[in-house]
Amino acid sequence: MKYVHNSILGCLYGQALGDAFAMPAHVHPDDTERAFGWLESWQAAPDDHVVHAGLPAGRITDDSEQAFSIARAVIEAGGVTLEAAVDGLTAWYDRVDGPNSPYVGPSTRRGMNALKRGEDPRTTGLWGDTNGAPMRIAPIGLLHPGDIEGAAADAAIVCMPTHFTQPAVSGAAAVAAAVAGAIVVGATLDSAISAGLRGAELGAKQGRRWFGCSVPFKIEQALKIANSGSDVRVNLRRLFDEVGATLNVPETVGAAFGLLAMAGGDPKHTAILAANLSGDADTIGAIACAMAGAFAGFDAIPAEDVAVLENDEIFQAYKVREIAAGLRRMIEAR
Repeated sequence: MKYVHNSILGCLYGQALGDAFAMPAHVHPDDTERAFGWLESWQAAPDDHVVHAGLPAGRITDDSEQAFSIARAVIEAGGVTLEAAVDGLTAWYDRVDGPNSPYVGPSTRRGMNALKRGEDPRTTGLWGDTNGAPMRIAPIGLLHPGDIEGAAADAAIVCMPTHFTQPAVSGAAAVAAAVAGAIVVGATLDSAISAGLRGAELGAKQGRRWFGCSVPFKIEQALKIANSGSDVRVNLRRLFDEVGATLNVPETVGAAFGLLAMAGGDPKHTAILAANLSGDADTIGAIACAMAGAFAGFDAIPAEDVAVLENDEIFQAYKVREIAAGLRRMIEAR
């Protein structure tokens, strides 16, 4: 399957773009509007931010750090394995002093604590139902150009240590499959989104049975809003009120697909929409912009935004261009 080479770098930089650009947004859109008006430029997190207070403009968060750490571990292992997923998560957790970090999500913390106690990684994620799984999965989709089933299957493996419930796997598989569908030559935004929906259906067959609405339902709901023809701000508020923007996986992933459609697959536009949506904006932005970057490619990300990301010391530490080169080697070795 032929793929677009700069889609690999586009996906990784898109992940960081959405994460860092939306990082300063407040939890509620009214608060974001009071702080910034329409948030369309790089900003530091406000001093009263409930999660990110004190973070500078352009700072990536755990969303991108986990994605990059897992990608590096998979490259070092030569493939997607449960052991590589554990190694990538552990490397990140140790790097940020996980036990004392305020940025570790509830399901990830529960799973990592169990792993640190020496429990079986095949069972440590059986209670993980929040959005840590889809936020870090995009690089796995890059390994499967056009292969929706393969992307969904590997997404399930990576979910296992911390997020092995049906909604979490479904959400992660949706994102990985959308990326896999987006990077092939001739992909359209509709074909990438359709791949994501198929991935969500496949992922819902994996993991511990859980409760709540389905990921495909929330994606479809968000797409209807995105394609309603209403004003952008009206649609954003409908996404926030009707689809949701919390740590709940169907909400997070549904909203991300809605933003992707609203922005026509443009990474920077997607990032701006994520920031103004609010809620768990950095995670929704990371997911949506990873898919947008995979679809539109690295060249679609403005050079000035690339420069902002590359000026961030945390982003620099992960050597993202090296990760992109490693993923490309793995694809071409298949």
